[in-house]
Order: sequence, then C-alpha cells, then structure tokens
Amino acid sequence: MNVSEPVATDEVLSCDVAVVGAGPAGLMVAEQLAQSGLSVHVFEAKASPARKFLMAGKGGLNLTHSEDFAHFVTRYGARSAQLEPLLRHWGSDALREWVKGLGFDTFVGTSGRVFPADMKAAPLLRGWLARIKAQGVVFHMRHRWLGWGDDSLPVFQREQSQLKVQCRVLVLATGGGSWARLGSDGAWFPWLQQRGVDMAALQPSNCGFDVGWADGREAGWSAVFSQRFAGQPFKSVVLRHADESGTVFERQGEFVATETGVEGSLIYAVSALLRERIAKAGSAQFELDLLPQWSAERVEQEVLRPRGSRSLSSHLKGRLGLDGIKAGLLYEVLGKDGMADLPRLARTIKAVPVTVTAPRPMDEAISTAGGVRFEALDANGMCTALPGVFCAGEMLDWEAPTGGYLLTACLSSGVHAAQGVHRYLRG
Repeated sequence: MNVSEPVATDEVLSCDVAVVGAGPAGLMVAEQLAQSGLSVHVFEAKASPARKFLMAGKGGLNLTHSEDFAHFVTRYGARSAQLEPLLRHWGSDALREWVKGLGFDTFVGTSGRVFPADMKAAPLLRGWLARIKAQGVVFHMRHRWLGWGDDSLPVFQREQSQLKVQCRVLVLATGGGSWARLGSDGAWFPWLQQRGVDMAALQPSNCGFDVGWADGREAGWSAVFSQRFAGQPFKSVVLRHADESGTVFERQGEFVATETGVEGSLIYAVSALLRERIAKAGSAQFELDLLPQWSAERVEQEVLRPRGSRSLSSHLKGRLGLDGIKAGLLYEVLGKDGMADLPRLARTIKAVPVTVTAPRPMDEAISTAGGVRFEALDANGMCTALPGVFCAGEMLDWEAPTGGYLLTACLSSGVHAAQGVHRYLRG
C-alpha cells in the first residue's frame, strides 16, 4: 500500500541518493553515482540482491547480443526511438567492456548472443557487489518501499519497524511486474500514478499463450495431445505472423508445447505482436512451417506418393521425417478427416494455423511491458511530476525479446539515470 497517513518510524536516515531496487538497473545507478563521492544507499525488499538476474542466468547468463547496432536497436519495437540514444551511448560493446573490467571474459555464441566465459551469473554478481561496496555504497536488505509518507519522504518497511529516508534524490529501479516471488511485483504502479506520473498498464511480455480453436472446440489442446506432448519442443520450425497493418514476423527457431498452449524463445520473440492482436480482436493466429528446408512442391510430392500398405503415420515419418509432436500437431489441427485429404495435408505441413486466445498470467512472464512512460520523464530520466525522482530499468515502458536485449537496456538506463542525477544535483 502507499503510505498516505502519518506513520510511526523508529529512524530517519539521510543520504544523497536513495536507490530502490537492487537489480541490475539499481546496482548500475549505485555504482555510477558512488564513483563521484555521493553517499548512496540501496534499498531492497528481498534478503539478497539481483535475484531475477541470478535466476535468468541459471541456464547460462546471456549478457547481450553481438549484432550490429542498426539491427540491435530495432529489437525494442515501439520504444526504439527513445532507447536509441541510451544504447548508442552505453550499449552492447560498453557492456562487454564493463564485464571485462570486473575480471571476466566474454564470448559470442553461434546465435550471436554474448555470454561470460564461464556462463555463470553468480561469480559476476559477487565481483560486481564487492566493487560497489568498496566504493562505499550501503545496502539495506529486507527494506520494502511503501511509497511516500505524509511529509513526502520515502518510507520503507523493515522487519520490525519503518524507516524514513531524507535524500536529495530518489532513484526507482523496482523492476516490472513479473516473477513477484523474486521482487518484481508492480506494487509501485498506483503510487506513481496517484502522484501524476503518466503510466502505461503493465502487461506480460516474453510470455506463453493459451491456444484456442476457430471451429468452436474448447480452448486448449485436446487431452490426448496435452498428455503426450506437453513439455516437448517443436524444433527447427518457422513461425509466421502477419498483423492487420501488414507487418510480417517470420523467424526460424523452436518453442515448447505446454499443457494449455505454447511458450519458449520463438513464441517470446513474437509475443508483443500476438498480445496486441489479442487485445484488439480477441485472438491471434500464427502459422508454422514444419519443414522449412523443404519446398512446398517437394512436400506435396512426397505426401501424394503412393504408400502401399503403410499407414499414413509411417508414410509421413518415412518420407518426410514427420513424427512425434509435429505429426501430433497435424492430427490436432486437421483431425482424422483432414489428414485423409492429402493435398490439404501437404499445404498444412507448410502452414499449420495455430490460434492463441490469451497470454499467460503476468507473473509467469519473463518480463513485462508498460510502466512509466518515457513521456513522463525529462531528458535526464527524472519524473516531471516528481522533481528529484528518477526511474530506470524494467519499470519503464519498453519491452524487448530475450537474447540479451533486456539486460542491456536495463543497465543502459541505469547509466543514463545516474548521469541525469549528476546533472540535476549540479543544477
């Protein structure tokens, strides 16, 4: 809740800068500001910093992406124009140099993604925290921000009492609204909104979706498909989606069938387009090319080839290599009668229609869209409605696919906010 009534506090702490949130954006703000001799205090609701960062790095910490800047910046979609100057000043190359400065080498994977040499997040975080603490930054764990008190001072809930903070600048780096158990719960949203900050509603991003059916079947996979294939991947497929404006998304990759729908890297990459289409029309559709390395003519030729006494399933597996979850999807979409229509089957192999009706809940998403609009900030990253209050990281209204783009923009926005604080305090 936001603190609107007078609260009893045991203590008032004074500092130059109070940073709310010990994720990548907040830590970067603290590091940048502490270098100039400011007294910086970081407040974190959880018992340890950067929990989402550590969780994201469990499978190998994807730091950034090595593609050229012109393509890199387009990954931020509708907010590319706002993030372009931040990323141009401190982007992928700067991030790799920063990691090197912490004593870690990086390498570029076959997909163009950049990783630390040991692939691990924990050693990098330990080194970073040690350097920040050596600069004099003070950390306050288990201090949950409650908004502002009646005297407009930030208030934090400790285990047994509350703390007010008298600071020259407040930097908010509270994360988005996903993975609440790790600290990003979006509780801050109404507090800023009530104080006149222009906000965009939080929405799931890089998320899974529930499937539906145009023929009126109950939403979700059939019981047979779900029981056999939930958790299994669709590998080496091309996903194609065209929106009503004519924008076409087409990319090869893989994703996973869930009990109710789909999720995974290829789905995350198109999630913003699917989410927006669902919001407007109630559903969205994409097509899957199950054999992107084959031409439509070759697929039709093999499907129509006489199969003798062999079953259709054996024929598809033997002639086209289609079995398992890919064959299961064809049966799921076409049904027994549709599978018997061989020309239709051949066409569907190259363009399987999949309808999705709803994104999965926000707390299941990797990240969120929405938050503090860039239009609510001045050129320094400060809220125009709240002088002395700056915002950074995922709580800003932008989104990006996985692949290192999220972390890069969070860190870059932290650098930008810190530089804005410097200008504000000088000013």
